[in-house]
Amino acid sequence: MPRHVLFDLDGTLVDPAAGIIESFQLGLAAAGAPVQPAAEHGHVIGPPLRQSFPQAGVAPDKVDIALEAYRMNYRAGAMFRARVYDGIPTVLAALRRSSHVLHVATSKPHVFARPILAHFGLAEAFASIHGAELDGTRDAKADVIGYLLAQQDVDFRDALMIGDTAFDVIGARQHGIATIGVAWGHGGRVALEAVGAARVVEHPQELTCLIEGHAWRA
Repeated sequence: MPRHVLFDLDGTLVDPAAGIIESFQLGLAAAGAPVQPAAEHGHVIGPPLRQSFPQAGVAPDKVDIALEAYRMNYRAGAMFRARVYDGIPTVLAALRRSSHVLHVATSKPHVFARPILAHFGLAEAFASIHGAELDGTRDAKADVIGYLLAQQDVDFRDALMIGDTAFDVIGARQHGIATIGVAWGHGGRVALEAVGAARVVEHPQELTCLIEGHAWRA
């Protein structure tokens, strides 16, 4: 049974769609790129923005402009336009009672992740919170996980990742860590299974039984 459980943030602990997509649209507009309806921008939740903006039509020399517009709106309050998924606080409490040590590993800059978790009353559940830097350092999920393992002195054999996208599965696998995929986020069951998630669950309540019973290895 892994003692250390690493959680992704967006799409796993909270649904950040409203604030992220609004900010993304403002970033596109500032960079002179086409702005699509909100429903067509769901794919931007999870990957690093330096990857998502060019894919949405932002010219390479305008990415910093898009990022600045995004961050200005996000800091102004959009980052709190999110909701905690039902059942998540109960799962975190149960895992902590079972002596698991919980961590956050997110590609979101930690300067945003920390206040978001505090705002929703989740920060105290985690022994550490790790994310990217604003300058792009540790944008990749594998880099965040590697940094967390080193900083917290966690043996990869004693760790398990929980996330909603292929980025979580692939990033964790680079360190020899298995991932339980969550279908309530923005990645989808098919994508998680395609990249080798150990298990994919539909509801937060399933996580506690899987982790404590070691059933995710079945």
